[in-house]
Amino acid sequence: MQRYLISRFVQSILLLIGVLIIIFFMVRLTGDPTSLMVAKEAPAEQREAFREAMGFNRPLYVQFFDYAFGILRGDFGNSLHFRQPATELILQRLPPTIQLATAALIFAIVLAVPIGIIGGSNPGSFIDTAGRTLGLVGQTIPNFVLALIFIVVFAVKLGWFPSFGRDTAISVVLPAIALGVGSMGQLVRLTRSAVLEIRNEDYIRTARSKGLSQIAIASRHVFRNAAIALISVISVQYGYLLGGSIYIETIFSWPGLGNLLQQAIAGRDFVLVQAIAFFIAFFVVALNFVADMAYSLIDPRIRYGN
Repeated sequence: MQRYLISRFVQSILLLIGVLIIIFFMVRLTGDPTSLMVAKEAPAEQREAFREAMGFNRPLYVQFFDYAFGILRGDFGNSLHFRQPATELILQRLPPTIQLATAALIFAIVLAVPIGIIGGSNPGSFIDTAGRTLGLVGQTIPNFVLALIFIVVFAVKLGWFPSFGRDTAISVVLPAIALGVGSMGQLVRLTRSAVLEIRNEDYIRTARSKGLSQIAIASRHVFRNAAIALISVISVQYGYLLGGSIYIETIFSWPGLGNLLQQAIAGRDFVLVQAIAFFIAFFVVALNFVADMAYSLIDPRIRYGN
């Protein structure tokens, strides 16, 4: 198990280095970053002064190592638009995004896993049909379309929830549901497929022959084995929810990273865009590493095979 975790940790570090290289050089592939930050009508002297102040006149490898060592110190540079350290801005906006993504994931899991288990245990039943329909709808309708529908119906027409901001506890309900519906659809289908595969295994038949109830079989055997497949998807979905909330946060005026990223892109603030992209990538890699640790705790084959 120790070798397995060390191996995954090293892979995670290498992956982060690769992400850092990609983020850094993707900006440079579009040309001189000065053209993104200084107006085209600016005189050549001003453009050159800006290029020298930002260090863009130095060799690329020197710029990259300066940027990488800055990240190791927690320094992502200063935002060109907000005139503040990018790290400070991200840390201010990170809690709302974590709150929204966590609420969306909880909504998806609480609704999807029971429906998937019941539907997979009773294929062809009403709940199974409803679950498959729900999974299809969740994966086909864009979340920003659902967000607009929710605002019109539940905020404007019925007045049950606020349509923007983060002022009250219930402000998270509509954006969380709109963001989590897609993940819910995928989890419903995955849970159902895993249960369908597990329900005919020998140990399930043995449990039935011992007279165990359906609830006991589902909780002790079916869910435990289905959880192995669910863990990886849940970790990936959480990373997607953290990084893919730009539309939802913009529509609901949610003060998180997605909203900040939209402002950074609109303001051509490439320093802040780079910092947000790396933060999101770091969270995704960290979540995958946590999922690998959970694998080793749930599946003995991983514990004793490494």
